[in-house]
Amino acid sequence: MKLQQLRYIWEVARHDLNVSATAQALYTSQPGISKQIRMLEDELGVEVFSRSGKHLTHITPAGQVILQIAGDILQQVESIRRVAHEFRDENRGELRIATTHTQARYALPLVIKRFTERFPDVSLQMHQGTPMQIAEMAAKGQVDFAIATEAMELFSDLIMMPCYRWNRTVVVPDGHPLTKVKPLTLDAIAEYPLVTYVFGFTGRSKLDEAFRQAGLQPKVVFTAADADVIKTYVRLGMGIGIIAHMAMAPEQDNGLVTLDAGHLFESSATRIGFRKGTFLRGFMYEFMREFAPHLRKELVDAAVRCHSREELDQLFAGIELPVR
Repeated sequence: MKLQQLRYIWEVARHDLNVSATAQALYTSQPGISKQIRMLEDELGVEVFSRSGKHLTHITPAGQVILQIAGDILQQVESIRRVAHEFRDENRGELRIATTHTQARYALPLVIKRFTERFPDVSLQMHQGTPMQIAEMAAKGQVDFAIATEAMELFSDLIMMPCYRWNRTVVVPDGHPLTKVKPLTLDAIAEYPLVTYVFGFTGRSKLDEAFRQAGLQPKVVFTAADADVIKTYVRLGMGIGIIAHMAMAPEQDNGLVTLDAGHLFESSATRIGFRKGTFLRGFMYEFMREFAPHLRKELVDAAVRCHSREELDQLFAGIELPVR
């Protein structure tokens, strides 16, 4: 069994069983990958992939288990490389982050600016996606950090640490009748068409739960993953918007009025997560502390030592998170 063979089956699975796309990504030949996979299966005595002719159709039950172990092995190999990099040059390397548009656009710019000024020899890559995609990328080792609000609790192989709390704001065109409703109520909001996040994005579940508990059925006429898109359609008069408070930029959002909705919805926590077993280099600790100052190295290391999600929650129970 060769490490290269494990990498091939892992990459083929990651590329939706497309051997041609895998070969292009790895700068090798399709026949070479297919031959190595067959050699591995012959050695193991089981098939990792089922086939129809020359095409791979699905992952076998044995293949599911083998791929999970292969992923762990490849993660450890990456950790070995990082150990070597850390001792060779602690300020040079690569940092891969997956996050949502809202975090990338509003929460991270200053953090990344300060980080890159401090670590100019660290190549930083940012991937955007849905919270589920973000968590999956971190769980599979495709990125180092996942930063999101939703979905990350679904992955038991991620260590997730709370960074800050935030709430929502209602966005309406200047002169809208809701600007005269004081205090703002869910009943008043439910009278108007609603423009907000796609379900699964940026705390949408907390919004839906608030209306459900109030016995209200909001008329959602348009959803988007991007707060800037939501604001555009509010300007067009399609409805009122509900977005993360941090996504408002007064100097750029002319013609829009924000109405505080913190008393109407339960606040949400944005978390940063990484895969268990990840070797954290020095600049990775520094990025987390730049993003969330309470995430000092000692606290992060304590989180890594936790054996359960309940233990992790207890570790952070006494920490008052900043509000944004």
